[in-house]
Amino acid sequence: MAAPRESVGRTIPLARPDIGERELELVTQVLRSDVLAMGSFTERFEAGIAELAGRREGVACSSGTAGLHLGVRALGIVEGDEVLTTPFSFVASANCLLYERAVPRFVDIEEDSLGMDPDLLAAATGARTRAVLPVHVFGRPCKIEAINSFARQRGWSVIEDACEGLGSSVHGRPLGSFGDVAVFAFYPNKQITTGEGGMVVTDDPGLADTMRSLRNQGRDTDGTWLRHVRLGYNYRLDEMSAALGVAQVERLEELRRGRTRVAAAYEQALGGRNWLGLPRAGAGEDVDWFVYVVRLHPQIDRDTLVVRLAALGVPSRPYFAPIHLQPFYRSMFGFKPGDFPVTERVAASTLALPFSSRLSDDDVGHVAEVLIDAIDRPGRLGG
Repeated sequence: MAAPRESVGRTIPLARPDIGERELELVTQVLRSDVLAMGSFTERFEAGIAELAGRREGVACSSGTAGLHLGVRALGIVEGDEVLTTPFSFVASANCLLYERAVPRFVDIEEDSLGMDPDLLAAATGARTRAVLPVHVFGRPCKIEAINSFARQRGWSVIEDACEGLGSSVHGRPLGSFGDVAVFAFYPNKQITTGEGGMVVTDDPGLADTMRSLRNQGRDTDGTWLRHVRLGYNYRLDEMSAALGVAQVERLEELRRGRTRVAAAYEQALGGRNWLGLPRAGAGEDVDWFVYVVRLHPQIDRDTLVVRLAALGVPSRPYFAPIHLQPFYRSMFGFKPGDFPVTERVAASTLALPFSSRLSDDDVGHVAEVLIDAIDRPGRLGG
């Protein structure tokens, strides 16, 4: 007797890092050296990311979350200050404000870019608003030019969360080039990876020096190991991770070609269905996708679909859950359903499909076949 369909067939990972011989070569160089932290590979990685973002300075750190915190701290955001940001993001983009006892003031998103709606900024502004923290979601630019202009007219700082935006640009300008500081992240599912790791970029050498001190236990830039001039943290990036990053930067165009191929394959396999919205770049945008997130028709039971896809070897994930409805934020600030309706409507419809530069066209076809079958067959989930 044949096994049930749910128990047979391949399993496709939701995300896979793309590690090759160059990465192994450079990490091995570090392991054979006497310098495992704060060495030349960290400096090379900082220079490489700064160049990609069109910035003067790069400050490597242990994660994108750490980078956001460094930026908030270095820019002098303090207790009681309010920062406009988005409720549709990974929770770290709001948590980094709470670390300094600042107050996140959420601004609802627009349906298209999934970023903060610039038309709602004025209504969210208060007497203690000091900064704005826009987020580029899934690699696509938010309306950063309008947001940046609004903030500059009021003398606010801009902390640009480009953790998902490395390699993307708008009107020829790279993401990460707009804020007083901008932050990238290199978790294994990102455009490039260092395992764990992040980078803050800026054009201000003074800010960069402050963040280098903050990431290194508040030590002074003179290199005196036991002299601490400010409260700092251990947010350093180790040399093995930095070497991995150097190799990934060298291979960035190769990795991007792989992701572009996969996105095009999904477009070919899934386009034209009225129950599914596919991610697409807008006018003037060049997008290097971080994840491949589709939008489902509201009548589709997404939770049941996720379970059914998983049983067929196709992992998927809702992406993102609204920050303001996280239990911690509801208890701390009193948020409730309906506070940010566009965010809530979008979040209820999103589904991340398997995506990486290593995904084969055959795997994409399999994912599409399983998804279509789950939706379109009579008695299934179609709405």
